[in-house]
Amino acid sequence: MKKTLTLLIVLLTFSVAHAQKKASKGSIYYVLRMDYRDRPVDELVKKRLDSLGYQVTLADQSEPVSKAKGYDLIIISSTVSSQDFGGAYKDLPIPLLTWENDILDDLRFTGKHKGVDFGEVEKEHYIYIVNAPHPLAAGLEPGINSVYRKDQPMGWGKPGLGAATIATMPGQPDKAIIFGYEKGATMDYDFIAPARRTMLFLDNTTFPLLKENGLKLFDAAVSWTKTKKAL
Repeated sequence: MKKTLTLLIVLLTFSVAHAQKKASKGSIYYVLRMDYRDRPVDELVKKRLDSLGYQVTLADQSEPVSKAKGYDLIIISSTVSSQDFGGAYKDLPIPLLTWENDILDDLRFTGKHKGVDFGEVEKEHYIYIVNAPHPLAAGLEPGINSVYRKDQPMGWGKPGLGAATIATMPGQPDKAIIFGYEKGATMDYDFIAPARRTMLFLDNTTFPLLKENGLKLFDAAVSWTKTKKAL
């Protein structure tokens, strides 16, 4: 009887573990500043990712880059300190998503001149979708779309020629707020993307203010960036 019970427990444990592994959409290494005042917003982002079926590990930006190896996706929050970030994670052959505009040049998403190659607008809640067929557009209609409940900061960048630009600031086509690079695409500085790379428009505290359209774009950014290009 004891042997039978032990066997049943082992089988049940294996089945649960297998089901959890099967249900997971992938592992995410989420880089942030752990002791920063906006940490609660990062926790809300993690909660969203958890609900979508991802396994998320939070990591302070001071952790060695090597700890991200083996994960399916790296997310770099805007709560990191850009002054201390440098080009961390730039060379890893792991898909990467960020919404910190101050490190876009370090990651080779854009050129190096703030206010020219990358930057932020203080108040906006509309975006202009220019590449609706792309998966990063989340099925939204081309043209003007509202993504925030009220005016909020939005980061932007001027991507290299190898990028797919999905959305820009309304009336400002040179300011891309959603764009992505395929693996092998030429980024800025003639840098070749070692895996998919995506930039999104969020700021430190804006995630809770996303409307349904905004959440769709967030989910699409995570999904597309993590997914390997079909052969």
